[in-house]
Amino acid sequence: MIKPLLVVIAATWIGLPAGAQQAHEGPAPAQVEQRVEAGVDFLVSQVQRDGSVGRDGQNRNAMTALMVMSMISAGHQPADYTPEGKVLRDAMNFILRDDRIDRNGYYGNSDGSRMYGHGIVTLMLCEMLGMGVDDAQDALIRRRARAAIDLILRAQNTRKREERYLGGWRYEPSSNDSDLSVTVWQVMSLRAAHSAGMQVPAQAIDNAVAYLERSYQATGRERGGFGYEPGQGPRYATTAAGLLAMLVCGRYEHEQVTGSANYLLELGPQQHDQWFYYGTYYYAVAMYQVGGEHARTAQAAVGQILSAGQHRDGYWTSEHYHERNPIYATCMAILALSVRHHYLPIYQR
Repeated sequence: MIKPLLVVIAATWIGLPAGAQQAHEGPAPAQVEQRVEAGVDFLVSQVQRDGSVGRDGQNRNAMTALMVMSMISAGHQPADYTPEGKVLRDAMNFILRDDRIDRNGYYGNSDGSRMYGHGIVTLMLCEMLGMGVDDAQDALIRRRARAAIDLILRAQNTRKREERYLGGWRYEPSSNDSDLSVTVWQVMSLRAAHSAGMQVPAQAIDNAVAYLERSYQATGRERGGFGYEPGQGPRYATTAAGLLAMLVCGRYEHEQVTGSANYLLELGPQQHDQWFYYGTYYYAVAMYQVGGEHARTAQAAVGQILSAGQHRDGYWTSEHYHERNPIYATCMAILALSVRHHYLPIYQR
């Protein structure tokens, strides 16, 4: 049984900005399901003998964790007696190996994924609590998640070189600066851990939210967005990520939520953005959490763009270097298309 590890977020009505598009025509649910299952089939075909996807030096921990979350979001579970269930069991066995995590609780060393990968793996572990194949594995998942969360908390408290970086994270646990992209993965992990019953200091969440607020810029009346760092202008991907982070931290009625939701409603998915898949994952989940017109418009837009962009062999990829890896792009596309199923706790309102 999937446990509600993240706080349940009530649908929030936010006033529509003038001129916002309100078209809701998207692909039929059955067509979306076909796209998702074709993507899952592709991921299954890419699994290595040890249960991972990718290779060391190519973010293997992070890619395997993303694969697990994307398959869970599509309705597959490790307990299933299916090819997909076996893939999930093998993937969890890989992530839980002793050589994947170092003595400090860090997942970012063994595969070169740094704090990005550490946040992704930690979030996956927290989301998987209660879905282990037996009590022993559940206990191991909790121990590994606890060690990974403690690493995140220590990294947040690293001395920063400027006040604007306080409360955030960057590439390494010892980094003395911060950026929003890395920070959001850590925030999601902390909230997932808290909702799973782990002890997370409230001050850590408050400090992270303060960093997010410093990364926000208003661009008009009830409009604005999040930049990569405090002082930088809003972007599609970072605005979507910042919006979701604020929501899971319970800041439902803050001006940053209203402004960024309206900004994204007007902007829509940016297909040619170099971080399109990353941004669209956050966009789909965040706008679903906002609810109302924002959710309906986003679901239709994401369904249209991702359905049209899927390769006939089931995968997605990008013309941009950072998102060219088809495993990564396919995982993010599946996660974005599967929001409405609520199988992952993070998707629950």
